[in-house]
Amino acid sequence: MTMIFYEVLRLYPAVPILVRTVHKKTKVENFVLPPGLELLLSVMSIHRDRETWGEDVMEFKPERFSEGITKATKTPGTFLPFGGGPRNCIGQNFAMIEAKIALAMILQRFSFQLSPSYVHAPSHVFTLNPQHSAHLILQKI
Repeated sequence: MTMIFYEVLRLYPAVPILVRTVHKKTKVENFVLPPGLELLLSVMSIHRDRETWGEDVMEFKPERFSEGITKATKTPGTFLPFGGGPRNCIGQNFAMIEAKIALAMILQRFSFQLSPSYVHAPSHVFTLNPQHSAHLILQKI
């Protein structure tokens, strides 16, 4: 279940853009970043980079996380669904546990499938959400 959640978060991170501020003059390759500069990091672009994730980057493949997060990519530290480093989301463990418990409780009593009326249209305002909701058909087991 963890691998499935990680792969969903890779393809559709809850927060697709992270904002970071440069606090002291920093050199990154040939660029000099002055203090006060705000950087917008596109998590969605990082999570869909072919060089980092491989040619199958757009495929839903939870098994890429079978050996953990650090071995899922060619470049460790590029899986950022909850941010990274000291600014990592404090609630990430709670969110993952809550999602697993909720799904386990649903799967004990129901099977589900997407409604034929579902239209795949991710929408980014601050967080990533389905633009037209995600209608499911539940069937009691």
